[in-house]
Amino acid sequence: MNVSDSLPSLGSLQAVNLSDWQTMAALLRKLGRTGWDVSEVSFGAWQLGGQWGPVDDTESIRTLMDSYESGINFVDTAQMYGSGHSESIVGKSLREWGRGGIRVATKAQPVRWPEVSNSDPKYADLYPSEYLKQQVEQSLRRLKVERIDLFQLHCWAPDGLVNTDWLNVLHKFQSQGKIDAIGVSIRDYKPEDGVELAKSGLVDTIQVIYNIFEQGPELELFPAAAESNTGVIARVALDSGSLSGSWKAETYEQWPDDSVLKQMFRGGRFSDTMERIQALKGLSSPYFERLAEVAVRFVLDRPEVSTVILGMSNSSRLQENLSYSDGVRLPLELRSLLAGHEWRRNYYT
Repeated sequence: MNVSDSLPSLGSLQAVNLSDWQTMAALLRKLGRTGWDVSEVSFGAWQLGGQWGPVDDTESIRTLMDSYESGINFVDTAQMYGSGHSESIVGKSLREWGRGGIRVATKAQPVRWPEVSNSDPKYADLYPSEYLKQQVEQSLRRLKVERIDLFQLHCWAPDGLVNTDWLNVLHKFQSQGKIDAIGVSIRDYKPEDGVELAKSGLVDTIQVIYNIFEQGPELELFPAAAESNTGVIARVALDSGSLSGSWKAETYEQWPDDSVLKQMFRGGRFSDTMERIQALKGLSSPYFERLAEVAVRFVLDRPEVSTVILGMSNSSRLQENLSYSDGVRLPLELRSLLAGHEWRRNYYT
């Protein structure tokens, strides 16, 4: 798997000016046909909603401000992250920042999430036109902005290529100057659902799960996106935290009972995951000290990826994530070894 040979060289990536408080800065990549230069490491704001555990809004805003200072200029949030709380916090940070230059992507969840077993949900049922209009307006109000840089539908289904009322609604908001770019988020662990959409060029960006365990997007989605110049936003690079390498045997019991993680890794899922994490640590330790670094660099190795969304709940996490944005590639032999650790499963169910 000699994908590293086709990566953009370090010289083709643009460095952001260093801030006074850090000695590192984010590198930039083009976000597909939008033409935007976005930080290859972007701020994932799901944790700010409180569903991953207790959050301090003041600390959240401070971390957002620090990220902007360091050159991170792309933030991903959504209506469902704390029932709009994440959007509100992101919007407040933009007002405190006051300098512009930050791109915000948000997402609208469907009326109801389709069952995992439903391979062909009808898009008009997921996103009725009036409902979608309400979602755009509500996000504008929570963010307190006049225009949303990137508005994404949080759930994509191939039926949307045929029934395009959703696109007509979003195009109208574009014509009104309330939306700049349009994107979708592919359903969990279904990268194949986005291939024809990427080929069609109907949307500016596609967001997809991509990590060491989930390598499916490499097969068809990435090539299709590259051909149509559709921006690729990678999410869940750390497999919801397991690939950070920081979990211990007692970690599961320390999570709040109502947290997303406690639900996702219930039963034997946690122990199964930890077994695979230990194998990855043994594999990668001769190359990099931290598994998290390997996981993030695995994603950034792909030239099709414009940005990788990473959770940044505090300044310590921010600085760690920034340290991976330096143009260093994985050794080819390690990349080849990691290809054998694909493990497709859906713990969101």
